[in-house]
Amino acid sequence: MNKIEEVVDKTLLNLGNKKINPTPSAYQKEFCSVAKDLKFPVEDCEKFKKLVQELNESEQKEVAEKDIESVDDLITLLLNRVATKNVDNLASIFQSSLTPSISIELDENLAKFSIKIGNSPSLMFEEDIQKEMQSYITKRFEADQNIVKQKTEDIAKLVTLMGKYLNDAISSSGSGSDNVSEIKDKIESLDMSNGNLKELSLLQSKLVSAALSIENEMTAVGEKFKDGKSQVTKLEQKIQKLEDELDSAKKESSIDHLTGLLTRRAFDEEIQRIENSYVRNDTQYAIIFFDIDHFKNVNDTYGHEGGDVILKTFGKVLQKETRENDIVCRYGGEEFVAIIHFNLKRELLKYLKRIKSIITQNKFLYKKNKIQITFSAGTTIRSQYDSYTNALQKSDLLLYEAKESGRNKIIIDDGTII
Repeated sequence: MNKIEEVVDKTLLNLGNKKINPTPSAYQKEFCSVAKDLKFPVEDCEKFKKLVQELNESEQKEVAEKDIESVDDLITLLLNRVATKNVDNLASIFQSSLTPSISIELDENLAKFSIKIGNSPSLMFEEDIQKEMQSYITKRFEADQNIVKQKTEDIAKLVTLMGKYLNDAISSSGSGSDNVSEIKDKIESLDMSNGNLKELSLLQSKLVSAALSIENEMTAVGEKFKDGKSQVTKLEQKIQKLEDELDSAKKESSIDHLTGLLTRRAFDEEIQRIENSYVRNDTQYAIIFFDIDHFKNVNDTYGHEGGDVILKTFGKVLQKETRENDIVCRYGGEEFVAIIHFNLKRELLKYLKRIKSIITQNKFLYKKNKIQITFSAGTTIRSQYDSYTNALQKSDLLLYEAKESGRNKIIIDDGTII
């Protein structure tokens, strides 16, 4: 009996003794175990070991804990990995979460880190990168909190200052009024028939003193108000600057810095407004997912600067050809989304054909290079779905179908292909 026959016989014997059905998975596991005990190298068993070594640390730990020793069981574990097509969207979400939403100062290291994730989304699954992301998220909250704290202190100063000068004004006014009221009572109590000139002279003196006191008090209050007005003006300028900074921060968070289109966050807010109008007034619209074909090749050939030129130009084409009451945004990476209102289907088809014609019949210029690109797209009609979310998901699936079936095409949910 040769060695391989000995391994086979012992494998079957062990399965029988253990009362384990000799399924392909169970047989392979026991076979490799027997071969190892008999020190008989088997290529398939060694191949499985190499596959396990290529897994990440977490997956290797799971293989050990679950005692996985067959390719079939390993496939089940690998199916739990994040789908490749979702990684870019996930990277975009993390980029947004790292960026301060109020503080307009963007740390240079954070900017470089964000670009690194955008260029290689799969890095997010590495432990060192995840620790770095956690660090930037913490810094993001601290930056926003510091800005809010600083601006709140400015507003508190204004309120305190205003209260101080108003209290001074009320106190001064009240003191003067008390003096005048006392003098009035004394005048009414004088017996003028007796012609008491001494009392009249004394009263005159008190009137003069009271007038001087009121005058001095009002002058002091006036000076305080004048000084207070200057301080208030400075605080008003600070508050105006704060409002401008907040407006700028809000604008920056809603506009993609590269393409000038809406960000995904701003798109999510705008689509709610459009969806509400659809529910109330039945205003028909279409959802279009655009994706530039072979964009990685552009980056590899011309560098990320060349890729940025392509993204920026593509975004300008969409922005120019899309009406003001419609919206278009950079959804993530080289993916764009447009919401287009229409009454007749031919209006939608005209828009889609116009975009495709402009992109395919022209070349993009980067330095002295003329770059030809194409795009794929998926389009859904909102009224054909129970919800906006279902329509959006179907549009994304149609985009995937367009790319899988050869790219450079637009697929509409009624089967039309452009």
